[in-house]
This record gives sequence, C-alpha cells and structure tokens, in this order.
Amino acid sequence: MAEAVADNVPAKATPPDGKPPLFGLSFLENLSEMTMLRQVGLLVGLAASVAIGFAVVLWSQQPDYRPLYGSLEGMDAKQVMETLAAADIPYTVEPNSGALLVKADDVARARLKLAAAGVTPTDGNIGFEILDKDQGLGTSQFMEATRYRRGLEGELARTIASLNNVKGARVHLAIPKSSVFVRDERKPSASVLVELYSGRSLEPSQVVAIVNLVATSVPELSKSQITVVDQKGNLLSDQAENSALTMAGKQFDYSRRMEGMLTQRVHNILQPILGNDRYKAEVSADVDFSSVESTSEQFNPDQPALRSEQSVNEQRTASNGPQGVPGALSNQPPSPASAPQTTGGATAAAGMVQPGQPLIDANGQQIMDPATGQPMLAPYPADKRQQSTKNFELDRSISHTKQQQGRLNRLSVAVVVDDQVKINPANGETSRAPWSADELARFTRLVQDAVGFDASRGDSVSVINVPFSQERGEEIADIPFYSQPWFWDVVKQVLGVLFILILVFGVLRPVLNNITGGGKNKQLAGLGDVELGGMGGLDGELANDRVSLGGPQSILLPSPSEGYDAQLNAIKSLVAEDPGRVAQVVKEWINADE
Repeated sequence: MAEAVADNVPAKATPPDGKPPLFGLSFLENLSEMTMLRQVGLLVGLAASVAIGFAVVLWSQQPDYRPLYGSLEGMDAKQVMETLAAADIPYTVEPNSGALLVKADDVARARLKLAAAGVTPTDGNIGFEILDKDQGLGTSQFMEATRYRRGLEGELARTIASLNNVKGARVHLAIPKSSVFVRDERKPSASVLVELYSGRSLEPSQVVAIVNLVATSVPELSKSQITVVDQKGNLLSDQAENSALTMAGKQFDYSRRMEGMLTQRVHNILQPILGNDRYKAEVSADVDFSSVESTSEQFNPDQPALRSEQSVNEQRTASNGPQGVPGALSNQPPSPASAPQTTGGATAAAGMVQPGQPLIDANGQQIMDPATGQPMLAPYPADKRQQSTKNFELDRSISHTKQQQGRLNRLSVAVVVDDQVKINPANGETSRAPWSADELARFTRLVQDAVGFDASRGDSVSVINVPFSQERGEEIADIPFYSQPWFWDVVKQVLGVLFILILVFGVLRPVLNNITGGGKNKQLAGLGDVELGGMGGLDGELANDRVSLGGPQSILLPSPSEGYDAQLNAIKSLVAEDPGRVAQVVKEWINADE
C-alpha cells in the first residue's frame, strides 16, 4: 500500500534538478502566454513609463533659464552667440518665440560681456550712409534731394532715440522746394514721433530740447513748425504749456535744493553732538519768484544850491520934449502938480522950473555945474526898472531797483530731539532723561546760526525735546520662502522624486508582479494539488479509501468512509504543518469556481 501511494504521488512543479526556474525565463514564459495585443500594450506602457521617468529627471535637473533681453531686434544674433560662447556662458534659443535664454545666475554677467564687446541694440533708421551708395548715372535731382532728406531724418531720429526715456523715434521733414519769388516762399516744417519705454515719460524740458534740436538742424525751420507726439498720440510740443511747466519745475527744484542745503547744514552741526538717529530736522523755505522793477526820484529841500543868477537894471531918461505926431498919445495934459515935501525957496524954485531949463537958486542966479562949468538944467522925467532871476538846484537822487527772482521771504526750521541716554558706569544700565532748557537753547542758537536766522525777515526756529518711539525703525518685510529662487529648484527636485516613486511603485512594480507572479502561482498550484479518490483522473491508481496531498512528503488523508472527526483532525494537522500550501489550494479552488 505504501508503494502504491508513493508511485502515485502527483508530479511536482519543481524542475528535475531541484532548482527553481530563472526569473527571466519565468518572465518570458508568462509574457509568451499573454495575447499579442496585451503584450504590445504592456511593452508600450513600460517604454512610456521609462521615458516619462527620464523626462521628469531631466526636467528636475534643468536650471532656470531667463531671457537675456526682451527682444533681440536690432542686434546681430550671430555676434551675440559668439560672445556668449567665448565667455563660456551656456544659452538656449526658445523655438516658439526665438528668445535667447541664459541661466538666471548668468543674466547679469552675460549682459556685461555683451556691453563690453560692443554688442548693443541698433535701430533700423538709415542715416547719411545712404549717400555712400553708388548713384546711378541717370539719377535725377529729385532723387538726390530725397536721399539727403531721408538721411537727415534718420540722423535726427538716432539722436533723439539716444535719450534715456526714448526707445525709438521717427522724424518726418517737409522741406519745400526753394523759389526765386519771395511771395511763393514757404517755410519748412517737421513732425517727430517718439516711442517711450513702458512706464516712462518725457519732461517738458526734454520736449523743448527735442524741438530745439530739430529746429537748429534744418535751415529756416522755426520752433513753432515742429510737432512732437508720443506713441499714444499725446501732443507734447505745446510751447506755451511747456514754457509754463518748465518754469514751475525749475522754481520747485530751486526751492527743494535750498531746503536740502539748509537741512544738511543743520545735520552737520547736530550730528557730532547728538549722534545718528537721535534727531530729525526739516526746513521750509518761502521763496519769492516774482520779478519787481521800481524807479524812485528823491529831493532834499534842506540843501539848496545856487545854479545861476541873472540881474537886469534898466534906467531911461527922456532928453527931448514931447515929440511925434500930435495926437492922443503925444498931446497929453501936464501931470498934476504935487506939493513939495520940504519948504524952501530953492526947492520951490526948482519945482517951478520946467525940465531942460536952467536951475535957479533962491537968489535968482543960475546954478552952475562945478564939473563942467555949465548951468545945470532941470532933469527930465526918468524910467527905472530892475529885474533879478536866480536858479537854485535841490539835492536829488534817482534809483532804479530790480529785485532778483528766488528771494527768500521767510525761513521755518523744525528740529525734534530725542531724550538723552545715560549709562550708569556701575552696572552698565541705560536710562533716558529729557534735555534741559539751557541745552535746548544752545541747540536753538546753533541751528539759527547754521541756517542764517534773520528775525526781521520773520524766520522761526523751533527745537523741541520729545522721546522717540522705540519702534520707529522701518520694518523691512521678509521675502516669503516661496518667492526665493532656491524654493522652486527644491520643489522641482521633490516633484521629480515623487513622480519617479509613484511611477515605480504604482505602475512598474504591479506590472512586473503581474507578469512574474504567474509562474509562482503555477508552482504553488502544482505543489498544492489535492487528488481525491476517483476525481483526480488517475484511473484508480490510488486506493479509493485514501486521499493524497502531493508535496515534499506524502501526506495521506483519511478516506471518506472514516468519520468526520478523523477527517477534521487530519486537515487541522495539515494546516498546522504547511498553511501556505493549503491556502494556495483554496485559492486555486476559488479561481476554478469563478
């Protein structure tokens, strides 16, 4: 019976030499048992997984590339690449936009190398080099004038584009043909289109500079005939507005410069005494920019001076009697007699004598003139006139005053001083104490002398002691970690590792286990075959009353005729000895039922 049982033990899955099949052979054997469609899908999936894994690894290791310039327009791309290659700077070209990319760490160094090599963007304007081209033999005067105008427009556009805020410029000149007739003569005009950088604008002084530049470059071109427009269509060449804004801007800058200079003076005088960040000073200057002209003329009446004098003394005596044609003027009655003021015969006699008659004394004798020896005649009526003119000059002063613009009307200075800090030499503790009134008065005098204090002008200087806040320092916001350049490099590395792990353990491992697990299942199924009497297809080679379980050692189960308890105890002992084999047998039963 024992021999029969030994001869009818089922065949083992183990090879004859006792060694398990190689992993590769089992893999190929299981792969060959699959359908063609499943084999192709499996191979494509494995290849795709490996390719994706390599791509993710390369992506995680790839450095961060940044555009070298926003646009390579106007630059020689070949020269740029040669310069980068000579400087050993790796670069790449984006296929979609054609932008030149370099590593983020090499952007600044690459730009410096290009600037040192003289590789800079150039515009597409054509200057006077157009005149260097060979002219055709039959070139007309119109073509020559057009080429010259085009070259002049290009040169002006290049000059305007060299300004800091101007990205590009175009100039159009309208130069009329000269005429011999004065009344048909027309003045040239010009229009300028400037393309500004994003977020920038032209100052009014810069617009005036562009207008003057174009006006002085074209003969007989006046400033009023020049129009400047930006790329948004804004008119920039309004002369009246520009002049007013320019003047206002200059006045504002002058006021700020004056205040800054005075503030620096206060800083220079207080910093050695108080130290840094122990005080704050602000200066406000009221500057008068009005232009005033005045003329005054003053006289001093207390200091007269004789400039000229004219005196006229005229006396006329009529030596002849009445003359002329008788009439109303010559035939006048004698004047009424006047009573003499003195009594005396001579005077009476003289008063009685007619003019021109000899004078007679009281004795009736003629009065002789002792000088001439001739009798003295009674005098004729005399006409006397005296005139005097004097010209005096008074002290006079004439002054013409023109006040200069930018005159300082009033100055206000405000200084706030922090409490003084005292250190205890014994224990090194610090304490804060306010400044005394005498010390603040000294600081006030120092500030007044530093800024040129003038009380008659209405200047004011205030120095106040106020304790400063302990948190007055400006807090610099910390840059979040996700904005740091290294963060995204770490994220790329972590994502790459996670993707590879998911790919290996979530895709490749289950597939390989599925392929290689078929051989194990078959091997375990072969080791766990249970042959029941009359149902194993062995033609009754085993006894009908015995059930044998193949394995390293033959295990005989009780026959079905034996009791239930005997069969249960035999199965329990089998499970206790080799539970894995029993589990595999049960699994095969379940798969067979499905």
